[in-house]
Amino acid sequence: MDEENKTCCFTGHRPAKLPWGYNETDPRCLAMCEELRARLEEAYLSGYRHFLCGMALGCDMLFAEAVLSLRARHPDVFLEAVVPCADQPNRWTRPQRQRYNRILDSSNKVTILQVAYTPDCMLRRNRHMIGRSSLLIACYNGQPGGTRSTMQYAMRAGLTVLTVEI
Repeated sequence: MDEENKTCCFTGHRPAKLPWGYNETDPRCLAMCEELRARLEEAYLSGYRHFLCGMALGCDMLFAEAVLSLRARHPDVFLEAVVPCADQPNRWTRPQRQRYNRILDSSNKVTILQVAYTPDCMLRRNRHMIGRSSLLIACYNGQPGGTRSTMQYAMRAGLTVLTVEI
């Protein structure tokens, strides 16, 4: 595979579908984050340097922070925040917006796909990321929904899909 295709994107559940909800100190969340960091290290060792994150609450934030941690050890890591719509965080709590903004400020690149929310903007974001990647890492609990649909779309597009089970 050429270097141009060494881009990894991510999908994962939002807090409502996570057994720990918003409690990121739960041992199950900590275990998932440890496995996620291991998968990122494997991707890095396989030549991946460019990582795309869709910036949703829940697993996306954990992924972005894990990529930033990887970048602290490997300065050639590039985090691109792919924002589905500029008003994405408008209804979030203040701490959630602060975390989101910290990640955006730490990203190497921020790509905003559209100004305002539309019912299909999350799907458009996922397809944007998959169209630019050869690897998808998914934090997945087996339930139907956006994460499963994104994984299926990625497989149809020929991406390698690595699953971190929840």
